[in-house]
Amino acid sequence: MTWLEWFELAEARLAAAGIEDTKHEARAIVAAVMPRNTRFYMPLTQPVDAEWLQALNGILAARVARQPLSQITGLRAFWKHEFRVTRDTLDPRPDTETLVEAALKQPWQSVLDLGTGTGAILISLLADRRGATGLGTDMSEAALDVARENASLIGVGARFIRADWFDGVQGRFDLIVSNPPYIARSEMDGLQPEVRDWEPHLALTDGGDGLSAYRAIAAGAVAHLNPGGQVFVEIGWQQAADVSAIFSEHGARTEVIRDLGARDRVIRARFDTNPA
Repeated sequence: MTWLEWFELAEARLAAAGIEDTKHEARAIVAAVMPRNTRFYMPLTQPVDAEWLQALNGILAARVARQPLSQITGLRAFWKHEFRVTRDTLDPRPDTETLVEAALKQPWQSVLDLGTGTGAILISLLADRRGATGLGTDMSEAALDVARENASLIGVGARFIRADWFDGVQGRFDLIVSNPPYIARSEMDGLQPEVRDWEPHLALTDGGDGLSAYRAIAAGAVAHLNPGGQVFVEIGWQQAADVSAIFSEHGARTEVIRDLGARDRVIRARFDTNPA
């Protein structure tokens, strides 16, 4: 089979599976198989090496089953690093970089990441602010293992513990961040198969209206913030008013931060009453 024939086959199978932008997807599969720091200059009329063909077809079959490419390869680029991902973790999204960018504009030296998953937010923040300290929490021990591995690989000295939001969290922090499960149960069936069928539901939905995590974070924030501390949480693009109201009920002044697509993406909450 030549490279041209493989690309034609791959694009046809991807299209039949309902995947859009099949040319990009096929190229991404090739990039995942090729050695790092190499470029694809192979003439399309040249036969595909048998070993490469087996690897390509294996990834193609998984992708046709709508498994995310990041899960297949085990890696996802986010902010300035590559993170290990598994089926036990939420795949870090480019939109979440909006939270990282906004938080890095603020003065802080300690950070708490609630529902850390891969650790992508916490590790990205600490990697860009050397000397700062951070704690990541998650309900999933499997996710925490992934986060610890990512911290080690990237060279960040973050700590990780199992906790249900603030339960078991000691001390106060300059900054609290979170990308919590914010998808309502009624919206789950409409998600793309890559999300609905392959990512952990615990990281996607609270099984209710998609707002319970914000209620828990807003209720416990003051008790875990240093004076002048702030909270940054990612939201669904239609949740700005609801999440702002939840934090306002607990005495916070809020700001809505938009992502590169001009969608509401992050709520910044500042509390007028400093912790005692």
